[in-house]
Amino acid sequence: MKKQKVWFITGASKGFGLEIAKAALKAGDKVAATVRGNAENLKAIFNNEENALVVTLDVTKEDQVKQGVQDAINKFGRLDVLVNNAGYGLLGATEEVSDYEVRKQYDTNVFGLLNVTRAVLPHMRSQKSGHIINISSLLGYTASVPGFGLYGSTKFAVEGITEGLALEVKPLGIYVTTAAPGYFRTKFASTESYQASEIKLDAYKETVGHIREFISQIDGNQPGDPVRLAQAIIKLAASENPPIHLPLGSDSVAAFRMKTAQAGKEVDEWENISNSTDYPKN
Repeated sequence: MKKQKVWFITGASKGFGLEIAKAALKAGDKVAATVRGNAENLKAIFNNEENALVVTLDVTKEDQVKQGVQDAINKFGRLDVLVNNAGYGLLGATEEVSDYEVRKQYDTNVFGLLNVTRAVLPHMRSQKSGHIINISSLLGYTASVPGFGLYGSTKFAVEGITEGLALEVKPLGIYVTTAAPGYFRTKFASTESYQASEIKLDAYKETVGHIREFISQIDGNQPGDPVRLAQAIIKLAASENPPIHLPLGSDSVAAFRMKTAQAGKEVDEWENISNSTDYPKN
């Protein structure tokens, strides 16, 4: 008999978060879904489903996060799966993006994720079970799109946080996975889902400027299906031996393999120099 799980999903108003929440409810599980505002809209989508709780919080506000997690515990009694999905994209060359813009990006994509993770971990530790799924990106292991390098760097951080956390909590019965989607039709490429730097320099016209001009044409033409991604996350949460890294989408798999092959080639080419830095062996 399938055990009913309790999910805590951030950034559930649209995109991956919404589809994962809907899939979990359809699978018979319970879901605490977070939004920053307009909670009534999500409640209407869930049609007052008794197994759904809509929580209003901003992941960058630690007090709100702690209260939201406690509300979910009070409602459902436990938390089995955390999906750290809240985040947004930032388009701009490194030189163009201001200190304020990049700090705001990290506050949500990295420090917000840590706020939620820290709030959930005590409950999972007390249960001696749980699965934390951090939504990353193919840009979290390969910088392949000019102008999204700083956004990608937040996902590089998520990958590293996941690897370190997985080592810490495995003996406690808790699993951690990064799910790294490629390009999916989630409106990520629409202006309502990413922010652009205020400064735009002519020097980057042929790189970042090119992306600015054509990003709207990408929206709606991505190969990935968010509904199928949600089903993959349901299967991931049901796995008895989940991976630490899970690329999602054929483009993400291809990017992962290309990056590992490139890294291996560079290590081979520079191995003599790399090894020359050790103390001489006696």
